[in-house]
Amino acid sequence: MQRWRGLEDIPQDWGRSVVTIGSYDGVHRGHQLIIGRAVARARELGVPSVVVTFDPHPSEVVRPGSHPPLLAPHHRRAELMAELGVDAVLILPFTTEFSKLSPADFIVKVLVDKLHARAVIEGPNFRFGHKAAGNVGFLAELGTTYDYEVEVVDLYVSGAAGGGEPFSSTLTRRLIAEGDVEGAAEILGRPHRVEGVVVRGAQRGRELGYPTANVETLPHTAIPADGVYAGWLTADGERMPAAISVGTNPQFDGTERTVEAYAIDRVGLDLYGLHVAVDFLAYVRGQEKFESIDALLDAIAADVKKCRELTGAA
Repeated sequence: MQRWRGLEDIPQDWGRSVVTIGSYDGVHRGHQLIIGRAVARARELGVPSVVVTFDPHPSEVVRPGSHPPLLAPHHRRAELMAELGVDAVLILPFTTEFSKLSPADFIVKVLVDKLHARAVIEGPNFRFGHKAAGNVGFLAELGTTYDYEVEVVDLYVSGAAGGGEPFSSTLTRRLIAEGDVEGAAEILGRPHRVEGVVVRGAQRGRELGYPTANVETLPHTAIPADGVYAGWLTADGERMPAAISVGTNPQFDGTERTVEAYAIDRVGLDLYGLHVAVDFLAYVRGQEKFESIDALLDAIAADVKKCRELTGAA
């Protein structure tokens, strides 16, 4: 799959294509319907499929300080889109200047002049252009002028997550913030993932007999509520069952919120400096401060046992 950062990266000889545009944070099951339809339509027409997305999130430029927690960084979204069969991902730098493009100018500048859209696939609430003035109706209207078709796909799947609310990135973020990683996984179609580089912490886990990978998470990452979770730690391509702790470590009067993963039954791992991924399978318990170190050790042993059982069953 080709990855382009900015309009200037698009090959000059790029031909017709099928395009879908959106933030697509998390590439959840609703997003997958739209992207999957774009891929299918592209194959029907015999042209490539392109996903257009933005960096940073448009809200951060339009309303500074409002950047939402991210369900997946751009490289992860690209991986997930590649798995869906997408041929190219275009990440447009979202600047103040870019935000001022009128809907018509956006269509001409991006869809017509650069991507030579043959078809555009979107969700029903897609908005674009300055002050989000453009909608799918306007997109289709200009399609008659610029020779592209528009297809609208309903992305609002629903299930048990969120009490039956339609699946969305907003709902997923809320569930993660509440610690409901199982509900989030239903929407995403996979466990929620947090990534980052392993850095040196206080090394208390090592002293207690449970060495953890202290993950320095990427900016704006959606991190689950404080507590203990079962899941997996992936490093150097190896996926290992893990007991994951999120929080400030109140047992030792910590103040900095961290994500730490203990690779269950693994000895002698040296992960410092590696970029790792932590996948959250299930919530085990909330963050606690125990009466003694012995009580803490008993709780950790029970946590590891529970996490071993949950990941084994999964």
